Amino acid sequence: MQIRDKLFIGGQWVAPHGRETIDVHNAGNGEVMGRIPAGDAADADAAVKAARSAFDSWSNSSPASRAEFLEKISAGLKARADELARTIAQEVGMPLKMSSRIQAGLPIANFANYAKILKDYAFEERVGNSLVVREPAGVAVAITPWNYPLHQITLKVAPALAAGCTVVLKPSEVAPFNAFILAEVIEAAGLPKGVFNLVTGFGPTVGEALVKHPDVDVVSFTGSTRAGKRISELAAQSVKRVALELGGKSASVILDDADLAAAVKSTVNGCYLNSGQTCTALTRMLVPDSLYEQAKTIAAEVAKGFTVGDPLQESTKLGPLSSQAQLERVRSYIKKGQQEGAELVAGGAEPPEGVPAGGYYVRPTVFGRVKNSMTIAQEEIFGPVLSIIPYRDEEEAVRIANDTVYGLAGAVWSKDEARAQRVARRIRAGQVDVNGGAFNMNAPFGGFKQSGHGREAGRYGLEEFLEYNSLQLKG
Repeated sequence: MQIRDKLFIGGQWVAPHGRETIDVHNAGNGEVMGRIPAGDAADADAAVKAARSAFDSWSNSSPASRAEFLEKISAGLKARADELARTIAQEVGMPLKMSSRIQAGLPIANFANYAKILKDYAFEERVGNSLVVREPAGVAVAITPWNYPLHQITLKVAPALAAGCTVVLKPSEVAPFNAFILAEVIEAAGLPKGVFNLVTGFGPTVGEALVKHPDVDVVSFTGSTRAGKRISELAAQSVKRVALELGGKSASVILDDADLAAAVKSTVNGCYLNSGQTCTALTRMLVPDSLYEQAKTIAAEVAKGFTVGDPLQESTKLGPLSSQAQLERVRSYIKKGQQEGAELVAGGAEPPEGVPAGGYYVRPTVFGRVKNSMTIAQEEIFGPVLSIIPYRDEEEAVRIANDTVYGLAGAVWSKDEARAQRVARRIRAGQVDVNGGAFNMNAPFGGFKQSGHGREAGRYGLEEFLEYNSLQLKG
Protein backbone atom coordinates (compact mmCIF):
# COMPACT_ATOMS: atom_id res chain seq x y z
CA MET A 1 0.00 0.00 0.00
CA GLN A 2 1.47 3.32 -1.12
CA ILE A 3 0.43 6.31 0.97
CA ARG A 4 1.40 9.69 -0.42
CA ASP A 5 0.19 12.44 1.89
CA LYS A 6 2.20 15.42 0.66
CA LEU A 7 2.47 17.59 -2.43
CA PHE A 8 5.71 18.85 -3.98
CA ILE A 9 5.57 22.65 -4.00
CA GLY A 10 8.42 25.15 -3.99
CA GLY A 11 11.03 22.42 -3.76
CA GLN A 12 9.53 20.88 -0.60
CA TRP A 13 7.10 18.14 0.31
CA VAL A 14 4.24 20.00 1.96
CA ALA A 15 0.93 18.97 3.50
CA PRO A 16 -2.13 19.80 1.39
CA HIS A 17 -4.58 22.41 2.66
CA GLY A 18 -7.42 19.91 2.97
CA ARG A 19 -7.73 16.40 4.37
CA GLU A 20 -9.50 14.70 1.45
CA THR A 21 -7.74 11.76 -0.21
CA ILE A 22 -8.18 9.72 -3.37
CA ASP A 23 -7.96 5.93 -3.51
CA VAL A 24 -5.86 4.50 -6.33
CA HIS A 25 -6.85 1.04 -7.54
CA ASN A 26 -4.74 -1.81 -8.90
CA ALA A 27 -6.04 -2.50 -12.41
CA GLY A 28 -5.16 -6.18 -12.13
CA ASN A 29 -7.30 -7.02 -9.12
CA GLY A 30 -9.35 -3.92 -8.32
CA GLU A 31 -7.86 -3.55 -4.86
CA VAL A 32 -6.80 -0.21 -3.40
CA MET A 33 -3.05 0.03 -3.97
CA GLY A 34 -2.62 3.40 -2.28
CA ARG A 35 -3.88 6.91 -1.60
CA ILE A 36 -2.92 10.41 -2.68
CA PRO A 37 -4.00 13.90 -1.60
CA ALA A 38 -7.09 15.42 -3.17
CA GLY A 39 -5.64 18.88 -3.59
CA ASP A 40 -7.78 22.00 -3.83
CA ALA A 41 -7.67 25.51 -5.26
CA ALA A 42 -5.44 26.72 -2.41
CA ASP A 43 -2.86 24.05 -3.26
CA ALA A 44 -3.04 25.01 -6.93
CA ASP A 45 -2.49 28.65 -6.02
CA ALA A 46 0.52 27.82 -3.86
CA ALA A 47 2.08 25.78 -6.66
CA VAL A 48 1.57 28.52 -9.25
CA LYS A 49 3.02 31.16 -6.92
CA ALA A 50 6.07 28.97 -6.36
CA ALA A 51 6.51 28.52 -10.11
CA ARG A 52 6.09 32.27 -10.73
CA SER A 53 8.66 33.09 -8.05
CA ALA A 54 11.19 30.72 -9.64
CA PHE A 55 10.59 31.83 -13.23
CA ASP A 56 12.91 34.83 -13.54
CA SER A 57 15.98 32.92 -12.43
CA TRP A 58 15.22 29.70 -14.32
CA SER A 59 14.25 31.47 -17.55
CA ASN A 60 17.61 33.25 -17.56
CA SER A 61 19.64 30.11 -16.95
CA SER A 62 21.75 28.85 -19.83
CA PRO A 63 20.52 26.09 -22.14
CA ALA A 64 23.64 24.12 -21.19
CA SER A 65 22.80 24.20 -17.49
CA ARG A 66 19.20 23.20 -18.19
CA ALA A 67 20.46 20.31 -20.32
CA GLU A 68 22.57 19.09 -17.39
CA PHE A 69 19.49 18.94 -15.18
CA LEU A 70 17.55 17.02 -17.84
CA GLU A 71 20.37 14.50 -18.10
CA LYS A 72 20.35 14.06 -14.31
CA ILE A 73 16.59 13.48 -14.34
CA SER A 74 16.94 10.91 -17.13
CA ALA A 75 19.62 9.10 -15.15
CA GLY A 76 17.49 9.23 -11.99
CA LEU A 77 14.53 7.70 -13.79
CA LYS A 78 16.74 5.01 -15.29
CA ALA A 79 17.93 4.04 -11.81
CA ARG A 80 14.29 3.50 -10.83
CA ALA A 81 13.13 1.98 -14.12
CA ASP A 82 12.05 -1.36 -12.65
CA GLU A 83 10.02 0.38 -9.96
CA LEU A 84 8.40 2.65 -12.54
CA ALA A 85 7.51 -0.22 -14.87
CA ARG A 86 5.92 -2.26 -12.10
CA THR A 87 4.07 0.72 -10.66
CA ILE A 88 2.57 1.73 -14.00
CA ALA A 89 1.71 -1.88 -14.88
CA GLN A 90 -0.39 -1.98 -11.72
CA GLU A 91 -1.89 1.50 -12.20
CA VAL A 92 -2.76 1.15 -15.88
CA GLY A 93 -2.74 -2.58 -16.69
CA MET A 94 -0.07 -2.73 -19.39
CA PRO A 95 1.83 -6.06 -19.22
CA LEU A 96 5.08 -5.66 -17.31
CA LYS A 97 7.42 -6.49 -20.18
CA MET A 98 5.87 -3.79 -22.37
CA SER A 99 5.59 -1.41 -19.45
CA SER A 100 9.36 -1.66 -18.97
CA ARG A 101 10.02 -0.81 -22.59
CA ILE A 102 7.31 1.82 -23.14
CA GLN A 103 5.98 3.25 -19.88
CA ALA A 104 9.41 3.49 -18.22
CA GLY A 105 11.71 3.45 -21.26
CA LEU A 106 10.24 6.32 -23.26
CA PRO A 107 10.36 8.91 -20.44
CA ILE A 108 14.00 8.05 -19.75
CA ALA A 109 14.82 8.48 -23.44
CA ASN A 110 12.84 11.69 -23.84
CA PHE A 111 14.44 13.55 -20.93
CA ALA A 112 17.84 12.65 -22.39
CA ASN A 113 16.67 13.63 -25.88
CA TYR A 114 15.62 17.11 -24.77
CA ALA A 115 19.04 17.59 -23.21
CA LYS A 116 20.50 16.71 -26.60
CA ILE A 117 18.11 19.03 -28.48
CA LEU A 118 19.07 21.94 -26.21
CA LYS A 119 22.71 21.66 -27.18
CA ASP A 120 21.96 22.42 -30.84
CA TYR A 121 18.78 24.51 -30.74
CA ALA A 122 19.04 28.09 -32.05
CA PHE A 123 17.17 30.34 -29.64
CA GLU A 124 17.82 33.41 -31.80
CA GLU A 125 18.41 34.31 -35.44
CA ARG A 126 19.07 37.47 -37.44
CA VAL A 127 16.30 38.40 -39.91
CA GLY A 128 17.24 41.59 -41.75
CA ASN A 129 17.61 44.31 -39.16
CA SER A 130 15.78 42.22 -36.54
CA LEU A 131 17.11 39.81 -33.96
CA VAL A 132 14.36 37.21 -33.51
CA VAL A 133 14.63 35.63 -30.07
CA ARG A 134 12.81 32.57 -28.74
CA GLU A 135 11.99 33.13 -25.07
CA PRO A 136 10.33 30.96 -22.40
CA ALA A 137 6.53 31.30 -22.46
CA GLY A 138 6.30 31.59 -18.66
CA VAL A 139 4.62 29.44 -16.04
CA ALA A 140 3.39 26.24 -17.69
CA VAL A 141 0.64 23.97 -16.40
CA ALA A 142 0.75 20.34 -17.50
CA ILE A 143 -2.43 18.28 -17.09
CA THR A 144 -1.87 14.67 -18.05
CA PRO A 145 -3.82 11.42 -18.59
CA TRP A 146 -3.58 7.93 -17.13
CA ASN A 147 -2.98 5.73 -20.18
CA TYR A 148 0.74 6.51 -20.71
CA PRO A 149 1.11 8.51 -17.52
CA LEU A 150 4.82 9.22 -17.20
CA HIS A 151 5.36 9.36 -20.97
CA GLN A 152 2.71 12.06 -21.33
CA ILE A 153 4.11 13.90 -18.33
CA THR A 154 7.57 13.81 -19.88
CA LEU A 155 6.38 15.14 -23.25
CA LYS A 156 5.27 18.28 -21.40
CA VAL A 157 7.61 18.67 -18.44
CA ALA A 158 10.88 17.95 -20.27
CA PRO A 159 10.39 20.47 -23.12
CA ALA A 160 8.92 23.06 -20.75
CA LEU A 161 11.99 22.86 -18.51
CA ALA A 162 14.23 22.85 -21.58
CA ALA A 163 12.56 26.02 -22.83
CA GLY A 164 13.14 27.79 -19.52
CA CYS A 165 9.56 27.59 -18.26
CA THR A 166 8.64 26.68 -14.72
CA VAL A 167 6.04 23.95 -14.33
CA VAL A 168 3.03 22.89 -12.29
CA LEU A 169 2.03 19.30 -12.98
CA LYS A 170 -1.40 17.82 -12.27
CA PRO A 171 -1.23 14.12 -13.16
CA SER A 172 -4.24 11.84 -13.52
CA GLU A 173 -5.63 10.68 -10.20
CA VAL A 174 -6.09 7.22 -11.76
CA ALA A 175 -2.34 6.64 -12.25
CA PRO A 176 -0.46 9.14 -10.07
CA PHE A 177 2.30 7.26 -8.27
CA ASN A 178 4.74 7.49 -11.18
CA ALA A 179 4.49 11.29 -10.93
CA PHE A 180 5.59 11.14 -7.29
CA ILE A 181 8.60 9.07 -8.33
CA LEU A 182 9.44 11.72 -10.93
CA ALA A 183 9.17 14.46 -8.28
CA GLU A 184 11.58 12.53 -6.04
CA VAL A 185 14.00 12.16 -8.95
CA ILE A 186 13.75 15.88 -9.72
CA GLU A 187 14.36 16.73 -6.07
CA ALA A 188 17.43 14.49 -6.00
CA ALA A 189 18.71 16.09 -9.22
CA GLY A 190 18.83 19.45 -7.41
CA LEU A 191 16.48 21.36 -9.67
CA PRO A 192 16.04 24.87 -8.18
CA LYS A 193 13.09 25.27 -5.85
CA GLY A 194 9.80 26.10 -7.51
CA VAL A 195 10.88 25.17 -11.03
CA PHE A 196 8.84 21.95 -10.85
CA ASN A 197 5.73 21.52 -8.70
CA LEU A 198 3.34 18.59 -8.27
CA VAL A 199 -0.29 18.92 -7.19
CA THR A 200 -2.69 15.97 -7.28
CA GLY A 201 -6.46 16.09 -7.29
CA PHE A 202 -9.52 16.07 -9.50
CA GLY A 203 -9.89 18.05 -12.72
CA PRO A 204 -12.90 20.15 -11.71
CA THR A 205 -11.08 21.39 -8.59
CA VAL A 206 -7.30 21.45 -9.05
CA GLY A 207 -7.29 21.33 -12.85
CA GLU A 208 -9.72 24.18 -13.36
CA ALA A 209 -8.06 26.29 -10.67
CA LEU A 210 -4.73 25.94 -12.47
CA VAL A 211 -6.14 26.74 -15.91
CA LYS A 212 -7.94 29.86 -14.63
CA HIS A 213 -5.03 31.13 -12.54
CA PRO A 214 -3.92 34.61 -13.69
CA ASP A 215 -0.22 33.80 -13.21
CA VAL A 216 -0.28 30.82 -15.59
CA ASP A 217 0.89 31.59 -19.12
CA VAL A 218 0.52 28.31 -21.01
CA VAL A 219 -1.52 25.15 -20.52
CA SER A 220 -0.64 21.80 -22.08
CA PHE A 221 -3.35 19.16 -21.79
CA THR A 222 -3.70 15.57 -22.94
CA GLY A 223 -7.00 13.79 -22.42
CA SER A 224 -10.57 13.64 -23.65
CA THR A 225 -11.99 16.03 -26.22
CA ARG A 226 -14.74 16.95 -23.76
CA ALA A 227 -12.20 18.05 -21.13
CA GLY A 228 -10.13 19.80 -23.79
CA LYS A 229 -13.10 21.94 -24.75
CA ARG A 230 -13.63 22.91 -21.13
CA ILE A 231 -9.97 23.87 -20.73
CA SER A 232 -10.18 26.01 -23.87
CA GLU A 233 -13.22 27.84 -22.47
CA LEU A 234 -11.51 28.58 -19.16
CA ALA A 235 -8.15 29.55 -20.68
CA ALA A 236 -9.84 31.92 -23.13
CA GLN A 237 -10.92 34.19 -20.28
CA SER A 238 -7.30 35.25 -19.77
CA VAL A 239 -6.14 34.52 -23.35
CA LYS A 240 -3.71 31.81 -22.33
CA ARG A 241 -1.83 29.70 -24.83
CA VAL A 242 -3.25 26.19 -24.90
CA ALA A 243 -1.90 23.00 -26.47
CA LEU A 244 -4.35 20.10 -26.68
CA GLU A 245 -3.75 16.45 -27.52
CA LEU A 246 -7.18 14.86 -27.47
CA GLY A 247 -9.08 11.85 -28.79
CA GLY A 248 -8.71 9.77 -31.91
CA LYS A 249 -10.51 7.29 -34.14
CA SER A 250 -7.68 6.29 -36.40
CA ALA A 251 -8.13 4.39 -39.65
CA SER A 252 -5.76 1.76 -40.99
CA VAL A 253 -6.30 1.78 -44.75
CA ILE A 254 -5.30 -1.55 -46.32
CA LEU A 255 -5.14 -1.11 -50.08
CA ASP A 256 -5.90 -3.93 -52.50
CA ASP A 257 -2.23 -4.61 -53.31
CA ALA A 258 -1.02 -4.73 -49.68
CA ASP A 259 0.48 -7.72 -47.91
CA LEU A 260 -2.87 -8.53 -46.29
CA ALA A 261 -1.63 -10.82 -43.51
CA ALA A 262 1.09 -8.39 -42.39
CA ALA A 263 -1.21 -5.37 -42.59
CA VAL A 264 -4.04 -7.00 -40.64
CA LYS A 265 -1.71 -8.34 -37.95
CA SER A 266 -0.04 -4.96 -37.49
CA THR A 267 -3.40 -3.19 -37.37
CA VAL A 268 -4.76 -5.52 -34.69
CA ASN A 269 -1.55 -5.00 -32.69
CA GLY A 270 -1.96 -1.24 -33.12
CA CYS A 271 -5.54 -1.45 -31.91
CA TYR A 272 -4.84 -3.59 -28.86
CA LEU A 273 -1.67 -1.89 -27.60
CA ASN A 274 -2.12 -1.04 -23.92
CA SER A 275 -5.50 -2.84 -24.02
CA GLY A 276 -6.69 -0.31 -26.58
CA GLN A 277 -6.07 2.55 -24.13
CA THR A 278 -4.08 4.47 -26.72
CA CYS A 279 -5.21 7.70 -28.39
CA THR A 280 -3.57 6.67 -31.68
CA ALA A 281 -5.03 3.14 -31.62
CA LEU A 282 -5.88 1.85 -35.10
CA THR A 283 -9.48 1.11 -34.22
CA ARG A 284 -10.92 1.22 -37.77
CA MET A 285 -9.49 -1.24 -40.27
CA LEU A 286 -10.53 -0.41 -43.82
CA VAL A 287 -10.27 -3.32 -46.28
CA PRO A 288 -11.41 -3.84 -49.90
CA ASP A 289 -14.78 -5.55 -49.94
CA SER A 290 -13.30 -8.38 -52.03
CA LEU A 291 -10.77 -9.12 -49.27
CA TYR A 292 -13.14 -8.77 -46.32
CA GLU A 293 -13.58 -12.49 -45.56
CA GLN A 294 -9.82 -13.09 -45.62
CA ALA A 295 -9.14 -10.04 -43.46
CA LYS A 296 -11.83 -11.07 -40.97
CA THR A 297 -10.35 -14.55 -40.60
CA ILE A 298 -6.83 -13.21 -40.07
CA ALA A 299 -7.99 -10.61 -37.55
CA ALA A 300 -9.92 -13.19 -35.52
CA GLU A 301 -6.87 -15.45 -35.41
CA VAL A 302 -4.58 -12.61 -34.30
CA ALA A 303 -7.07 -11.59 -31.61
CA LYS A 304 -7.01 -15.12 -30.18
CA GLY A 305 -3.29 -14.71 -29.53
CA PHE A 306 -3.87 -11.85 -27.09
CA THR A 307 -3.82 -13.78 -23.83
CA VAL A 308 -5.79 -11.84 -21.21
CA GLY A 309 -4.47 -11.84 -17.67
CA ASP A 310 -2.60 -10.30 -14.77
CA PRO A 311 -0.23 -7.61 -16.11
CA LEU A 312 2.55 -8.88 -13.85
CA GLN A 313 2.44 -12.38 -15.37
CA GLU A 314 4.92 -13.26 -18.12
CA SER A 315 2.27 -14.98 -20.27
CA THR A 316 -0.07 -11.97 -20.41
CA LYS A 317 -0.32 -10.12 -23.72
CA LEU A 318 -3.49 -8.13 -22.98
CA GLY A 319 -3.77 -6.68 -19.50
CA PRO A 320 -6.82 -5.15 -17.82
CA LEU A 321 -8.32 -1.75 -18.41
CA SER A 322 -7.42 0.99 -15.94
CA SER A 323 -10.62 1.27 -13.91
CA GLN A 324 -14.12 -0.02 -13.26
CA ALA A 325 -15.55 3.01 -15.06
CA GLN A 326 -13.44 2.25 -18.12
CA LEU A 327 -14.49 -1.41 -18.04
CA GLU A 328 -18.16 -0.47 -17.99
CA ARG A 329 -17.60 2.04 -20.79
CA VAL A 330 -15.91 -0.47 -23.11
CA ARG A 331 -18.46 -3.21 -22.47
CA SER A 332 -21.28 -0.78 -23.20
CA TYR A 333 -19.71 0.01 -26.59
CA ILE A 334 -19.38 -3.68 -27.41
CA LYS A 335 -23.07 -4.17 -26.64
CA LYS A 336 -23.88 -1.09 -28.73
CA GLY A 337 -22.00 -2.56 -31.69
CA GLN A 338 -24.05 -5.72 -31.51
CA GLN A 339 -27.29 -3.77 -31.14
CA GLU A 340 -26.50 -1.68 -34.22
CA GLY A 341 -25.96 -4.79 -36.33
CA ALA A 342 -22.19 -5.14 -36.63
CA GLU A 343 -20.92 -8.69 -37.09
CA LEU A 344 -19.21 -9.95 -33.92
CA VAL A 345 -16.11 -11.72 -35.24
CA ALA A 346 -14.25 -12.25 -31.96
CA GLY A 347 -14.61 -11.40 -28.28
CA GLY A 348 -17.73 -9.83 -26.84
CA ALA A 349 -19.00 -8.12 -23.72
CA GLU A 350 -18.85 -11.20 -21.49
CA PRO A 351 -16.02 -11.26 -18.93
CA PRO A 352 -13.01 -13.31 -20.03
CA GLU A 353 -12.32 -16.58 -18.25
CA GLY A 354 -9.41 -17.36 -15.95
CA VAL A 355 -8.54 -13.80 -14.96
CA PRO A 356 -7.98 -12.49 -11.40
CA ALA A 357 -11.17 -11.60 -9.57
CA GLY A 358 -11.88 -7.90 -9.23
CA GLY A 359 -9.67 -6.83 -12.13
CA TYR A 360 -10.91 -4.73 -15.03
CA TYR A 361 -10.62 -7.30 -17.82
CA VAL A 362 -12.33 -7.32 -21.21
CA ARG A 363 -12.15 -9.69 -24.17
CA PRO A 364 -10.16 -8.60 -27.23
CA THR A 365 -12.99 -7.88 -29.64
CA VAL A 366 -13.34 -7.65 -33.43
CA PHE A 367 -16.42 -6.38 -35.26
CA GLY A 368 -16.94 -6.95 -38.98
CA ARG A 369 -19.15 -5.40 -41.66
CA VAL A 370 -19.11 -2.17 -39.69
CA LYS A 371 -20.66 0.91 -41.28
CA ASN A 372 -18.77 4.09 -40.62
CA SER A 373 -21.96 5.69 -39.35
CA MET A 374 -22.17 3.23 -36.45
CA THR A 375 -21.36 4.38 -32.93
CA ILE A 376 -18.38 2.02 -32.62
CA ALA A 377 -16.89 3.57 -35.78
CA GLN A 378 -17.40 7.18 -34.73
CA GLU A 379 -16.76 7.37 -30.98
CA GLU A 380 -13.51 6.72 -29.16
CA ILE A 381 -13.95 3.50 -27.16
CA PHE A 382 -10.50 3.35 -25.53
CA GLY A 383 -10.50 -0.41 -25.28
CA PRO A 384 -9.43 -3.42 -27.38
CA VAL A 385 -12.26 -3.16 -29.90
CA LEU A 386 -11.51 -3.26 -33.65
CA SER A 387 -14.02 -2.32 -36.36
CA ILE A 388 -13.49 -3.78 -39.85
CA ILE A 389 -15.03 -1.52 -42.50
CA PRO A 390 -15.22 -2.76 -46.12
CA TYR A 391 -14.84 -0.27 -48.97
CA ARG A 392 -15.31 -0.34 -52.76
CA ASP A 393 -12.36 1.66 -54.09
CA GLU A 394 -9.51 3.93 -53.06
CA GLU A 395 -11.61 7.08 -53.18
CA GLU A 396 -14.18 5.61 -50.82
CA ALA A 397 -11.41 4.42 -48.49
CA VAL A 398 -10.01 7.95 -48.19
CA ARG A 399 -13.50 9.37 -47.67
CA ILE A 400 -14.25 6.89 -44.88
CA ALA A 401 -10.87 7.45 -43.23
CA ASN A 402 -11.54 11.19 -43.06
CA ASP A 403 -15.21 10.84 -42.09
CA THR A 404 -14.66 11.46 -38.37
CA VAL A 405 -14.46 14.45 -36.05
CA TYR A 406 -10.96 13.28 -35.10
CA GLY A 407 -7.65 13.51 -36.92
CA LEU A 408 -4.88 12.19 -34.70
CA ALA A 409 -3.34 9.24 -36.52
CA GLY A 410 -3.75 6.60 -39.21
CA ALA A 411 -2.00 4.04 -41.35
CA VAL A 412 -1.78 3.08 -45.03
CA TRP A 413 -0.65 -0.24 -46.49
CA SER A 414 0.42 -0.96 -50.08
CA LYS A 415 3.23 -2.84 -51.80
CA ASP A 416 3.60 0.28 -53.97
CA GLU A 417 5.43 2.73 -51.68
CA ALA A 418 4.60 5.74 -53.87
CA ARG A 419 0.91 4.83 -53.85
CA ALA A 420 0.94 4.35 -50.08
CA GLN A 421 2.51 7.78 -49.57
CA ARG A 422 0.05 9.39 -51.97
CA VAL A 423 -2.91 8.01 -50.04
CA ALA A 424 -1.27 8.84 -46.69
CA ARG A 425 -0.99 12.50 -47.75
CA ARG A 426 -4.76 12.56 -48.19
CA ILE A 427 -5.48 11.36 -44.66
CA ARG A 428 -6.37 14.36 -42.49
CA ALA A 429 -4.38 13.36 -39.44
CA GLY A 430 -1.28 14.47 -37.57
CA GLN A 431 0.57 11.16 -37.91
CA VAL A 432 0.15 8.47 -40.57
CA ASP A 433 2.22 5.26 -40.54
CA VAL A 434 3.18 4.05 -44.01
CA ASN A 435 3.63 0.29 -44.29
CA GLY A 436 4.36 -0.01 -40.58
CA GLY A 437 6.78 2.91 -40.30
CA ALA A 438 8.53 3.00 -36.93
CA PHE A 439 7.76 5.43 -34.11
CA ASN A 440 10.00 8.52 -34.23
CA MET A 441 10.48 10.39 -30.97
CA ASN A 442 11.68 13.51 -32.82
CA ALA A 443 8.71 13.77 -35.19
CA PRO A 444 5.83 16.11 -34.27
CA PHE A 445 2.91 14.46 -32.50
CA GLY A 446 -0.57 15.95 -32.39
CA GLY A 447 -3.83 16.13 -34.27
CA PHE A 448 -6.21 17.82 -36.67
CA LYS A 449 -9.85 18.75 -36.01
CA GLN A 450 -11.17 17.64 -32.60
CA SER A 451 -7.99 15.72 -31.88
CA GLY A 452 -6.57 19.04 -30.76
CA HIS A 453 -3.90 21.53 -31.76
CA GLY A 454 -0.25 22.07 -31.01
CA ARG A 455 2.50 19.46 -31.27
CA GLU A 456 4.58 17.39 -28.87
CA ALA A 457 7.94 15.60 -29.18
CA GLY A 458 11.28 16.72 -30.55
CA ARG A 459 11.96 20.38 -31.25
CA TYR A 460 8.28 20.82 -32.15
CA GLY A 461 7.36 20.08 -28.54
CA LEU A 462 10.02 22.51 -27.29
CA GLU A 463 8.57 25.31 -29.41
CA GLU A 464 5.15 24.95 -27.76
CA PHE A 465 6.76 26.50 -24.66
CA LEU A 466 8.57 29.36 -26.42
CA GLU A 467 7.46 32.83 -27.49
CA TYR A 468 8.93 35.06 -30.21
CA ASN A 469 10.48 38.42 -29.32
CA SER A 470 11.63 40.48 -32.28
CA LEU A 471 14.31 43.07 -31.47
CA GLN A 472 14.35 45.73 -34.21
CA LEU A 473 17.95 46.90 -34.48
CA LYS A 474 19.23 50.13 -35.95
CA GLY A 475 21.88 49.97 -38.61
